[in-house]
Amino acid sequence: MPKKRRNIAFSLSFLDIMACGFGAVTLLFLILRHNATEVMTPDLRLSAEVDLLQMDIRDAEQEKTQLLNSLEQVKLELVEAQGLSNRVITDLEEQEKSIQQDPNNLDKLRRQVEQLEEETALMEEVEFGDKVREFQGDGNRQYLTGLKLGGQRVLILVDGSASMLADTVVNAVRRRNMEDEQKKQSDKWQWTLRTVDWLLAQLPASSRFQVYIFNTKAEPAMVGTSGEWLDAADSLALEQAVESIREYSPGSGTSLINAFGAMADFEDRPDNVFLLTDGLPTQGKSPPRKYMVSGKQRRQYFYDAIKEFPLGVPINTILFPMEGDPEAAALFWQTALNTDGAFIAPSRDWP
Repeated sequence: MPKKRRNIAFSLSFLDIMACGFGAVTLLFLILRHNATEVMTPDLRLSAEVDLLQMDIRDAEQEKTQLLNSLEQVKLELVEAQGLSNRVITDLEEQEKSIQQDPNNLDKLRRQVEQLEEETALMEEVEFGDKVREFQGDGNRQYLTGLKLGGQRVLILVDGSASMLADTVVNAVRRRNMEDEQKKQSDKWQWTLRTVDWLLAQLPASSRFQVYIFNTKAEPAMVGTSGEWLDAADSLALEQAVESIREYSPGSGTSLINAFGAMADFEDRPDNVFLLTDGLPTQGKSPPRKYMVSGKQRRQYFYDAIKEFPLGVPINTILFPMEGDPEAAALFWQTALNTDGAFIAPSRDWP
C-alpha cells in the first residue's frame, strides 16, 4: 500500500512566516532601544551654555536693580536741589523787596563795598599778601621748593666769584676777562639776581634780613651795613639791597669759610641762612699756594667751612650747577639734612 506524502510546502511557509515575524520584532526592539538611549543621553555643551545664560540673566537683573536704586537716589537729590533752589530764589526775592522798600539798606551796602575796596587798595600798597615785596615772573608756574622762608633774622649769602658768570669753566674764564658791564649781564649772574629778588619778596614782614656777597672775602651788599639787620617791612631797604647786588661784578675765587665767618659780625646770629652758590669752594681762609686746586682740596675746604658754621642754624642751599664739580650737589644736600635746612638745584626758568 503506497505511503501518503506530507504537505512540505505548508511547513516551509509556516517557518518562513515565523522567521520573518521574529526578525521584525527583533528589528523593532533594536530601533526602539536605540532611540531611547539617544533621548536619555544629555548634551553637556548645551547644558553649560544654558547655565551661562542663566547666570547672565541673574547678573542683568542685579544690574537692573542697582540702576533702579541709583535712579531713585538721583530723583531724591534732584528734588532736594529743586527745593534748595526755590528757597534761595525766595530769599533773594525777599531781600530785593526789602531793599526796594528801604533805600537805606542799599546805601549801606554801597558804603560797605566802597570801604572794602579802599582797604584792599591800602593793603596792596603796603604789602603783597604776606610778602614784603612783589615779584613778577614771565610764567604762571608754582613750585614746591621745600625752602623754609621764615625766621626772625634771615641771612642771604650770595656767591660772587668768577664761576658765577657761566656754567662751564671755559666760558667762566672767558667772561672773567670782560668789562664789568658785560659780566653783570651774564645769564647765570642774572639768574642769581632774580633768585635773590624772589627770596626777598618771600620774607615775612616781621623778620629782619641781610644780604652778603662773597668770593675770597665776604661783605654786605649794601655798603656801611656790616653786622646790621635790616627790617623786611622797610621797602626802601629791600630796594637798596637788590640794587646793590645788581651793581656788583663777579670775580675772584670762592671762600666758603670766610662767608660763614661773616656771621661773627652780628651780635644776634641769624636763625635762617640761604646760600646761593654753584659749587665747592676753591680756597680756605687764604688763597692756595698752587694755581690749580684738586677735587680733594675743594672737598676739604668745604669740610673746614662747615666746622665754622654755628650749630642749630639751618642752611638752605640753592645750587646753580657748574661743570666739573660733581660732588657739590651731594655735599650740600647732606649739609641741608644735617642742619634741618633744604637743598634745591632749580631749573633755568626759576623763579
